[in-house]
Amino acid sequence: MPAVIIGRSKRVLTMNEPARQVLGHDASGSHYTAILRQPQVTDAIESTLADQTGRQENLSLRDGGSDELWRLDIAPLSGEPSAGILIVFEDLSSAEGLGQMRRDFVANVSHELRTPLTALTGFIETLQGPASEDKAAAQRFLAMMDTEAQRMNRLVQDLLSLSRVESEERVRPDERVDLAEIVREAAQTLSRMFEQANTELQLKLPDGPVWINGDRDQITQVLHNLLENAVKYGAGAVTVSMTLPEREAALRGPAVLLDIRDNGEGIEAHHLPRLTERFYRIDAHRSRSQGGTGLGLAIVKHVVSRHRGRFRVSSVPGEGSVFTVVLPRLPDAAT
Repeated sequence: MPAVIIGRSKRVLTMNEPARQVLGHDASGSHYTAILRQPQVTDAIESTLADQTGRQENLSLRDGGSDELWRLDIAPLSGEPSAGILIVFEDLSSAEGLGQMRRDFVANVSHELRTPLTALTGFIETLQGPASEDKAAAQRFLAMMDTEAQRMNRLVQDLLSLSRVESEERVRPDERVDLAEIVREAAQTLSRMFEQANTELQLKLPDGPVWINGDRDQITQVLHNLLENAVKYGAGAVTVSMTLPEREAALRGPAVLLDIRDNGEGIEAHHLPRLTERFYRIDAHRSRSQGGTGLGLAIVKHVVSRHRGRFRVSSVPGEGSVFTVVLPRLPDAAT
C-alpha cells in the first residue's frame, strides 16, 4: 500500500515503492507540495501537522488517459510531535468505476425500455380514441404493439442471460461436451432463419468430436448470437469453420478456434474495441429495427471468459467480418 512520511519540516522523509509508482518519482527530501498540490489535501496536511489530529481526504490523479481516485489517511506518528505524519493511500478508483458502470447500466436500460413503452402508450391511447371503431387501423396498431412487446421481452431475456452468466463467470464449467456437435445442432435449429434470409450456411468442421469443458446451453447461446448477427449484418453466405491447433499461445495449450465469417459491409476499426460493451451499437436505428438489444456480444464475451477462452473480432470494411471464439480443448479420447 502506498505510504509517505512527512516531517515537521514539511519535507518528505521517506516513501515506499508503491507511493513512488503512484506519484511518479521519489520525492524524498522535497517539500510535500511538490507531489501533493491539491488545496484540500495541503490544508489537511497542514492541520494535522498543527493539531496532531488524524484526517481523511481524497486525492485525484491523472495517469495517462485515465483518472485515479485515492483516499488519503493522514495521521500523526506516535512519539514526539517532531516525528511528523504518515499518509497512507487507498485506491478508490475500482469502486468508483464499478459505481459508474452501474449508473450507466441503469441509464441504458431505462433508455432502451422508454422507447417501446412510449410507443405502446401511444398505440393504446389511439385505440381508445380515434381508432376505437376502425377495425383495420386497430389491427395495424395491435401488430405494432406486438412488435414492441416482443422487443421488450427480448431485452428482458438478454438482461437475465447477462446477469446469469456474470454471476457464474468465476465458476469454470466441468461438463465434457462435443463442440462440433453443438455447432451442428445450432445450425439445424437456425436453418429456417437462414432460408428466410436467403443466406447460405457453410460448415467446415472436423469429422470427429471436438471435446471441451463447457456449459452446453451457454455455448449454444453464443452460437445463436453470433449466427443471428451474421445473418442480420452479412450478405449471401456465412461460413463456420473450426481449426484445432496443438498449442494456442493465449491459452498455453491445445485449443479449438471457431470462426464465424460473413460477407457483409464490415466494421470500421474504431468500432472493434467497443463491440462487446453493453448496449453498444454501430448503427443503433438499424439494430433496433432488426430486433437487436445491444447485449448479444456482451453475453458472448462473458460466456467465453467463463470458459477460460478468448473472443476476437477482425473486419475489413467492404469485405466482411470474422468473429473468433478460442476455447481450451480436451484430449480426443474420453478417459
